[in-house]
Amino acid sequence: MTAASPNTPIDVAELLAFYASAGADEALEDAPVNRFAEARPRPAERAPAPARETRLEARPAAVPDAGRTAEPSPPAPGLDVSSIPDAPARPMAAAVPDEAQALLARQLAASAATLDELRQHMAAFEGCNLKFTAKNLVFADGNPKADLMLVGEAPGRDEDLEGLPFVGRSGRLLDRMLAAIGLDRSSAYIANVIPWRPPGNRTPTPHETEICRPFIERQIELVNPKVLVNLGGPSAKTLLNTTDGILRLRGNWRVHTTAAGTVIPAMPTLHPAYLLRTPAHKKLAWRDFLEVKAKLRAIS
Repeated sequence: MTAASPNTPIDVAELLAFYASAGADEALEDAPVNRFAEARPRPAERAPAPARETRLEARPAAVPDAGRTAEPSPPAPGLDVSSIPDAPARPMAAAVPDEAQALLARQLAASAATLDELRQHMAAFEGCNLKFTAKNLVFADGNPKADLMLVGEAPGRDEDLEGLPFVGRSGRLLDRMLAAIGLDRSSAYIANVIPWRPPGNRTPTPHETEICRPFIERQIELVNPKVLVNLGGPSAKTLLNTTDGILRLRGNWRVHTTAAGTVIPAMPTLHPAYLLRTPAHKKLAWRDFLEVKAKLRAIS
C-alpha cells in the first residue's frame, strides 16, 4: 500500500476547518505558499544497490562510525515531490521585539506631549510584531476630556477593521452598560492596553503586553481621568500591577499611579466579551458600574 498523499481535498478541508475553529479567519499573506515544497528538500539521487550475494554468509553487526554524518532518509514511497513547484520568495517575518524596542517604546511614549503626538508615535512604531498582522491601529474612542476612562485588553476583528475600540458585540454591550449609569461615548474615553489586533484574536503574549505598556500608561496620563475602569483581567493585571484574577479583583477599588505620581481610583470589572459568554455574571458588572457612578458623583 502506498502512503496517503498529505494534500488531498479531504485533508485540506479538515485543516481549514481546524484553522477556522481556532480563530484564524484571515489570510496573513497575499500570495499562497506551498508549505510542502518549503518543508521538504528534493531527494538526492541514490547509488545503485549492490548485486545480491548468491549464498548466505555470516556478517558482523554494523557499527555506526562516529566520524560520519547520518544519511538523509529517503522520501515516503508513492510520494513524488519532484513535481511540487518551489515556494515563492517571501519577506522575512517580523521578529519578536527585543529590549532595545521596549526602551524605544518607553522613550516615544514619554516624549509625547499630546494625545495626537502619542498616536503619531504609535503609528510609526515598528517594534511590536502585532503591527505587521493588524489592519489598523486602534487608538481610542470617546471624549478625551471625560472624567471616566475605560481600558480593555486588545482589539478584535471588528475593531481592527474600523480602527476603533469596542465596536463589535462586546462594544454594543458596553454602550448599554454605560447608558445604564447615564453615560455614553461622549462622556467617556475608551482605549485598550494593546492597540493592534493579535492574529486570530489570540491572547497577547507577556512580551507584547510589555512592549505596549508604556503607550497605554502615557495615554492614561495625558487623559488624566478622575476614574479608571479596567475591563477584564489582563487590563487590571497590567495597569494595577497585580496577579489576582478578575473575579477576586472586581468590585474593589484599587489605584493606578501615573509616572508623574498622580493617583487615579480604578475599578476592575468583567469584560463585556466575558459577560456575553457568561450572562449570569452581568449582575456583578452592574454592581461595579453603580460603584463607578457613585464615585464620579462624589468626585464631581
